[in-house]
Order: sequence, then C-alpha cells, then structure tokens
Amino acid sequence: QVQLIESGGGLVQAGGSLRLSCLVSQQNFRTYSVGWFRQVPGKERELVAVINWNGSKEYYTDSVKGRFTISLVNAKKPVYLEMNSLKPEDTAVYYCAAEVDRPWLIASESSEYDYWGQGTQVTVSS
Repeated sequence: QVQLIESGGGLVQAGGSLRLSCLVSQQNFRTYSVGWFRQVPGKERELVAVINWNGSKEYYTDSVKGRFTISLVNAKKPVYLEMNSLKPEDTAVYYCAAEVDRPWLIASESSEYDYWGQGTQVTVSS
C-alpha cells in the first residue's frame, strides 16, 4: 500500500512563497515518479510539475516555469514543490500523485497516476 501525505499549504500574499511537501509512504520499496497537480472548483485538475524517480527529468507547466521548483533527495525523503512569486491565479487545492509503472518517464495525464494525496489548499491574496 502506498500513501501520499501532503503538507505546506496556506495563505500567502501575492509575491510570496510557499513550499509544499509530499511524503510517499509505502510498505514495499518501489520506484515512482511524482507529480503535483492543482484544481479549482469548476475546472479540471491541472498538471503543475513532475519529477521522475531519480530526479533526472522534470516538467513544468508554462504558467509556473521560472517560479516553481520540484525536487527530491531520495525515496525516503519528501518531494518538494517550492513556489515563489506566487500569484492569485495560483490559488487552488494542490495534490501530489505517484506513478509506479514507468517511473523513469514524465507522466502528463492524471489518469496515469496510481496513488494520490488528500490535497492541500494554497490561497494567494492580491
């Protein structure tokens, strides 16, 4: 069983920073890639950033390039999403997700991910 535990959301002013953490807890060691998604009410879940199992590949959606950074140290440490220069349009519930079938790749569709966290709210005030 794999569990994803997110933390780090909150309220911040525009231009501020937050760091989200995603700790992947599992009973059997498996490699995985991790993606961060976000969703606002009435809209589809949007892919924000992805990192593959060893950190050799990363992906960012255009709207966060240069502002967000995804990182990992190893399989026992959280995957982080450092968010800088936050904008009101970054307000959403942020979810992390793990993909275990092809962890060396960057999975771009939410349907490709096998496990999901509970979500953490990020609110950016103007």
